[in-house]
Amino acid sequence: MKLRQRLALGAALAVALSVATGSLAAYVAVRSNLRADIDSALAEAPPRESRGDGDHHGPRGGVPIISRFVDTEGNSRGDQTLPYDSQTLAVAARTRDAYFSDAEIEGQPYRLRTSATQVAGVALIQGRQVGEIQNALGRLKLVLLTVTGSGLLLGAGLGWLTSGRALAPVRRFTAKTESIAGAPDLSQRLDVTGNDELGRLAASFNTTLDSLERSADAQRQLVADASHELRTPLASLRTNIEVLQRGSALAASDREELLSDVVTQTDELTNLVGDVVDIAGRGETTDYFQDLSLDEIVEAALVRVRRLAPQLEFAGEVEPWVVRGSPERLTRLVANLLDNATKWSPLGGRVEVGLHAGELSVRDHGPGIDPKDLPHIFDRFYRADAARSLPGSGLGLAIVRQVAEAHGATPVVENADGGGARVTVRFPAAP
Repeated sequence: MKLRQRLALGAALAVALSVATGSLAAYVAVRSNLRADIDSALAEAPPRESRGDGDHHGPRGGVPIISRFVDTEGNSRGDQTLPYDSQTLAVAARTRDAYFSDAEIEGQPYRLRTSATQVAGVALIQGRQVGEIQNALGRLKLVLLTVTGSGLLLGAGLGWLTSGRALAPVRRFTAKTESIAGAPDLSQRLDVTGNDELGRLAASFNTTLDSLERSADAQRQLVADASHELRTPLASLRTNIEVLQRGSALAASDREELLSDVVTQTDELTNLVGDVVDIAGRGETTDYFQDLSLDEIVEAALVRVRRLAPQLEFAGEVEPWVVRGSPERLTRLVANLLDNATKWSPLGGRVEVGLHAGELSVRDHGPGIDPKDLPHIFDRFYRADAARSLPGSGLGLAIVRQVAEAHGATPVVENADGGGARVTVRFPAAP
């Protein structure tokens, strides 16, 4: 069922329920008032002895009231058509109070009142025909049912018209979103009018489109940058392989040098592809995070880098700190920071690593960072002019930022006093 149909049906049911409730209340009120008038007339009618087959009298010239006297033995006089039972004898014996009841006499509905008389041991039954009242209630019931049915139809019609006008902006919104969804151009936006629900929904949809467009642009840029970065080592690798294909024309020393270059270039390509895969990931899945000792990860990374770069001095001051995260990704973050410091450190230089109160800092004593490069240090594939002659893909610090942000941290880079650069990452403690 379409939304408009559901709204129309809901409006119809709401109107029908309201009308039906009102009609039922009106019917009960009218019926109660009519019965109260009859009961009052029976209570006010004076008792009389029967004349002939019954005593027929009525207040104010209205419908006749008939009477019958019954004693405790069941003897009676008056209109013999009025029925009595054990409750009537109980009223005659003064063991029950007066009461009203309904009966059918000779095919006609009657309202009866049974009460005690001033004569001990005698009860009086008074009855009044209520056929005209039943007919009036029947006509009232028919009218109220007609009104309820009309209200149902009216509610459905009004609900259909109102929902059509109310849903017109929704239809336009749907048509626009469908056209955007089927178009390759992500620069389209919805018109935001007003501050109602549709206006907020359109603004939210536009925000989603902004994020999607940025993501698509970043994806295209990543592909373009990766293609550019891969082109140079691939071209160099191809050249070396073509030279090696010449075979006997090469001296043994030249062959060994070319083979060594091929291995180095293959390692560079492997590292570059790994970095591209890392940076292109959708982020960390917190479902797989666990409590980790960040100090142990830093200590293990220091052991590794001291073995790979024995020409440098690595000084570490590490305090215990527990974080919640991915051990593999945090290991990659620390390794990238140390590799970056190693690359910029002079021969025999010193790299200072500290972990205090969740703040991880890595400082080298190299040339520092040109101020114009500082805002772009964490950008993907960004390489400063001074770094173009050094190995690397330009993705190491970009991966650091991605991993840090996924763990609730933000990396900061700055030039340290006395020379060199310092990268700081402050991690929140595990809950």
